[in-house]
Amino acid sequence: MVLVETRALVKRFGSFTAVDGISFSVGSGEVVGFLGPNGAGKSTTMRLIAGFLEPTAGSAHICGHDSHADPVSARLRLGYLPEGAPLYPDMSVGAFLEFVAGMRGLDSARTRERLAEIVESIELGSVWNRRIDALSKGYKRRVGIAQAMVHDPDVLILDEPTDGLDPNQKHEVRELIRSIAANKAIIISTHILEEVEAVCTRAIIIARGRMLADATPAELIAKTPETGPDGMARSGSLRLEDYFREITRTPVEA
Repeated sequence: MVLVETRALVKRFGSFTAVDGISFSVGSGEVVGFLGPNGAGKSTTMRLIAGFLEPTAGSAHICGHDSHADPVSARLRLGYLPEGAPLYPDMSVGAFLEFVAGMRGLDSARTRERLAEIVESIELGSVWNRRIDALSKGYKRRVGIAQAMVHDPDVLILDEPTDGLDPNQKHEVRELIRSIAANKAIIISTHILEEVEAVCTRAIIIARGRMLADATPAELIAKTPETGPDGMARSGSLRLEDYFREITRTPVEA
């Protein structure tokens, strides 16, 4: 079942085209890594899908609902972690997540149930009563992930979900994503290519606003030339990083 679909999505800011005709779909059970160099259009594409930006052309749909034309229905099915997730710094972790649950329409019983699950899965118990502005960057990121998941959405869009986490915390978040992926569509924007190899069923690579590749990590690695740009044979086993560098360093044709 297709849960996320973009159709010839375009976003222009004046004369600058940030997203240029991107089309793809994500089905239930898929975890898609959304990759690209800085300025490639990753975050803009995610904001378009989430309905936070209006497309110049094309459309984005969540569970069949147009993110721009029918934003309320689309967002009911969406959990979104933006880059630098907005949090209320003077609230405690528990109060903030209870507030988010209320905004999402959860009743008291369902709120208690979901928050108990989240506290365990994201390990927020030790900071539950602490103010958000007193947390480390890693814990703030965990709270951001928790608010995206509180209503158990069908679709998760996570922009740099492990940013600021230590290696153990990154492993825990990856395990969490694996554990919930079976019945959801998950899109992850990340600069950590080993993360894509570890948890993603597909990888989409964009550069300069255009989509360059869409395949499994293994398929993309298999396409990597055995020689590097200097003509020398690559040393060691090929990695997704080798293909990423190969495809994104080549200018996109007009």
